Amino acid sequence: MSDMFKTIARFQYSSEAQIVKGRLEAEGIEVFLQDHLTIDTDPLVSNAIGGVKLKVLTQDVLQAKHILNSIHQYSLDDDGNPITCPKCNSDKVELFSTIKNTKAFFAFLFGFLFGTLPFHTRHNYKCENCKNEFPIK
Repeated sequence: MSDMFKTIARFQYSSEAQIVKGRLEAEGIEVFLQDHLTIDTDPLVSNAIGGVKLKVLTQDVLQAKHILNSIHQYSLDDDGNPITCPKCNSDKVELFSTIKNTKAFFAFLFGFLFGTLPFHTRHNYKCENCKNEFPIK
């Protein structure tokens, strides 16, 4: 068997990755996090470097993915109901941040250069099934 690690998930923040890491380790799966210290130092670079990578040994990939799928939760509204995609009506919808206009880009760049929080951040929902992006209501 190979002792190589394979990336099975990516997270924007290390706190999310640490929670999943703990769950996998409780099941006896060896886990390695990559880039979590960099993102803890400067969270604004998360999207630029691809987030925190959660890696497991190649022989544990299927078991780890099964556990990851069993705990994956999609976006919910304020009442706890799943948010559905307006295009395909799927409830596999996740929140993500995006930089699609000049104002958002310069706000990100300013925050990155001066170590401050961004003044303008745009968030949307994205459907996992049809890849449709739609705004927060």
